[in-house]
Amino acid sequence: MIEVTKINGIKILVNTSLIETVEETPDTVVTLTDGKKMIIKESRHEVQKLVKQARQGYFQFLGSSQ
Repeated sequence: MIEVTKINGIKILVNTSLIETVEETPDTVVTLTDGKKMIIKESRHEVQKLVKQARQGYFQFLGSSQ
């Protein structure tokens, strides 16, 4: 999960597996696999970095538990 900030300033956690698209229009809009959309303050590149870090951490955890 990654933490992002909605346009109204509320921080939320988003399951990275449910993110379908991230686009800048110019606001950053995240579309989930169920079609729900949210506008967030982070840029598309920031979201990409957060997802990459989250997934790397997940796979490191899996590797260390064996």
